[in-house]
Amino acid sequence: MSSENTAEKMGNMRDAPIKRGPLATWVSKVIKNPKRAYRAMFYVLTIFFLVTTLFPFYWLLVLALTPNELISNMGLVPKGFNPAVFVTMFERVPFHLYMFNSFVLGITTTVIVLLLASLAGYVFGRLRFPGKNVLMLAILAISYFPPAAFLIPLFQLFTGNVSLTFLIPGLPELTVSSPDTFNTPIPMVLPFSALFMPLSIFILTTFYGQIPDGLEDAARVEGTTRLGALFRVIIPLSAPGVATAGVLTFISVYNEFFFSFLMNNGEASSWAPIVAGILKYQGQFDTPFNLMAAASIVGVLPVAILVIIAQERIVSGLTAGALKE
Repeated sequence: MSSENTAEKMGNMRDAPIKRGPLATWVSKVIKNPKRAYRAMFYVLTIFFLVTTLFPFYWLLVLALTPNELISNMGLVPKGFNPAVFVTMFERVPFHLYMFNSFVLGITTTVIVLLLASLAGYVFGRLRFPGKNVLMLAILAISYFPPAAFLIPLFQLFTGNVSLTFLIPGLPELTVSSPDTFNTPIPMVLPFSALFMPLSIFILTTFYGQIPDGLEDAARVEGTTRLGALFRVIIPLSAPGVATAGVLTFISVYNEFFFSFLMNNGEASSWAPIVAGILKYQGQFDTPFNLMAAASIVGVLPVAILVIIAQERIVSGLTAGALKE
């Protein structure tokens, strides 16, 4: 009798539903339907993106709209509403001139990078020569060097403290010093071009190498040179890659801080970019965080608009460069 009762109890235990916690229940559902896991990963990444990317912009807006004397011990909503700060920021500092400087530096660097990277991309993508892969790896490795490693020699070079002495028999000793280009666009554009060119070379090499040889050969038969074929055939057919390299270069230069801060005296007349304009609001006895936040919002708007407009071209350019045969 006892054995029958035990067997009956065991049967009831097997038939009874297993009590699980929320996590165990979700795991069992994921095992039955794996799409739940991908959906959960999407939601997690979306929330992470919103928190880490969009929240700083929201916080800048909160700081900008809150009067500076009310910023301490504030919460997630503005203490007050002061939209006039976006007018005051231009009255205290000529921020529009700093933005103009950043645009000039970004456009100039982008033109130089695209021109030189197009020539280098044509060589790496369409010509065969010994050591090509090793040289490409060396170019890419340069982009990983910290900018601080180049600061002292470049600062001495651009401030006129580098001298070369030439000894010519029968002539007096000739010493040539580097020109003092501090507070000009040169000490910023040249380092920018060197730092951001490797990525553009890599992108354009990928695109230029995928153009069929027959198209270039047809242009060569018609009498054009290699350089003419590059600008008349290769570059137009690689427009997504060129646009991607140009947009990424411009955004990188526009947001650059290190050389932008150290290669000028911080004045708008000395080609100081946006970063110097934002720091210009700091006074000796006060720090108007609301003005600095408003300037940051105004400064980032052009790049945000550019990314929104060009995001499809950037994504299609990067993916096309990876998937084309």
